[in-house]
Amino acid sequence: MPDLKQDTQTSERTLGEQIKVVIDQLPVDTVSLGEILDLVGREGMLLLVAFLTLVFMVPVSIPGVSTIFGAAILLIGISRMFGRTLWLPKRFKERALPADKLRAALQKGLAWIPRLEKISKPHRMSSMACGPVVNRINDAALILGALLLMAPFGFIPFSNTVPGIALLFLAVGLIQRDGAAVLLGHLANLASIVYFGVLIGGGGVLIQNLLQKQG
Repeated sequence: MPDLKQDTQTSERTLGEQIKVVIDQLPVDTVSLGEILDLVGREGMLLLVAFLTLVFMVPVSIPGVSTIFGAAILLIGISRMFGRTLWLPKRFKERALPADKLRAALQKGLAWIPRLEKISKPHRMSSMACGPVVNRINDAALILGALLLMAPFGFIPFSNTVPGIALLFLAVGLIQRDGAAVLLGHLANLASIVYFGVLIGGGGVLIQNLLQKQG
C-alpha cells in the first residue's frame, strides 16, 4: 500500500506541468472522477486535491461538481488520516461530467498554480507540514475544507472559491512541505466559515424582514 503521507512530486515536472498533462489527457465529451483518478494516479492524492480544486477558482462553479469533487477530497482526507487506500463510491466514480466545461474551468484555474509555486518554498516552516500530530491536524483541515466546499451555496459567488483556495493552499503546502502555505490554508478555511456565517446570518435577516413586511 502506498504511503499516503509521503505524497510528493515524483517527477522533475513542476506541479503546474503535471496538472496540465492531466488536463490535456481528459476525454473530449464527458469525463468521470474515476477517469481523472486514473490519469493522476492513486499515489498522487495531494496532486488530485490540487487538481480538483482548480475548477473552483472562478466565482461560480459548474453545477453539481462541488458535491462530487468535495466528496472525493473528503475521502482523500479520511484516507490520509487513517492511512488507508483511497476508496470512492461507484456512483461518484462513474458519474459523467461535461469535459468541455471542466477543461475550460481547469485551464482558468491553472493560472493559480505558477503563482503559488512562486510563493511556496519547500521545507519552509516544515514543522507545520509534517509530523504525527501535525499530520492529523492537516488531514482534518482537508476534511473541513471538503465539507465547506460541499455546502449548498454553489449558486452564490465565491462560496466554492474560498474553501477551494483553502484546499489548494493545503495541498500545495503539504506537497512542498511548506508550513507557511499550510497555515494560509488553515486561515482560508477560517475565512470560509466566517463567509458562510455572514451568508446565513444575512439570509436570516432578509427572511425576517420579508415576513415582517408580509405581516
